[in-house]
Amino acid sequence: MGQVIVLSLTASLNPTLVAATTVMLLLPRPTRLMLGYLAGAYLTSITLGLVIVFSLSDSGAANTTENTLSPSVDIALGAIALIVAWVIHSGRQQRFTERRRARKEANPDKEPPRWQRELSKGTARMTFLIGAALTLPGASYLAGLTEIHKLHYSTTATVLLVVGFNLVMLWLLEVPLACFIVAPDWTPGAIERAKLWISRHAHMFAVRGFAILGVLLIIKGIIGLT
Repeated sequence: MGQVIVLSLTASLNPTLVAATTVMLLLPRPTRLMLGYLAGAYLTSITLGLVIVFSLSDSGAANTTENTLSPSVDIALGAIALIVAWVIHSGRQQRFTERRRARKEANPDKEPPRWQRELSKGTARMTFLIGAALTLPGASYLAGLTEIHKLHYSTTATVLLVVGFNLVMLWLLEVPLACFIVAPDWTPGAIERAKLWISRHAHMFAVRGFAILGVLLIIKGIIGLT
C-alpha cells in the first residue's frame, strides 16, 4: 500500500498539469475553469484506471513472470531515481533548463502548444475537453495500477483504491481549486507565496526525494530477489 501512495504522488508531478493549473489561475473565473478541467481529468483517468486494473491477468504464468521481473524492475527504477537525484544535485538539470529558457527568449514569437492556446480562451467546456484529452496514463500511473492489482482486494475495495489513487494524483489541481472555493480573496496571494517558497526549496526536496525513493526501491528489489 505504501508503494501505491508513493507512485500516486510521483504520478502527480505532471508538467502538463502544472502548466494547465498555472494558466487557469491567471484567467478570469479560475474556479469554473479548474472544475471543468478536473471533471475531464477524472473521467479519463478513473475510467482508464478501472479498465486497466481489471484487465490485468491473474493466470499462473503471468504471476510467475511478475514475481521474476518485479524485483528487477524495482532495482532498475531505483537506479534511475538515484541517477536523477545525482543529475539534479550536480546542477546539470539546471543548466539544461537555463539553455531551454535562453532558446525561448531567443525565439519569442514561437507559439505555445495548441492546448495552452485553447485553454486561454477560458470556457469550462473547453477545459473539460482538455483535461480529458491530456490526462493519459504515464509510467508511474501504470506502475501504481500494477501494485493495486497485486493487492488482490475485493472489487469494491479495488474501485475505491483506484479512485483514491486518482484523487491523490490530481492534488496539484484540487488544492488550489478548494482554496478558491473556500477563500477566493486569500488564495491568489497564498499561491504566490507558495510558489516563491517552492522555488527556494525545490532543489533540495527533489534531490532528497529521488534519492530516498531510489534507495527504497533498490532495497525492495533486493529483498524480492532473495
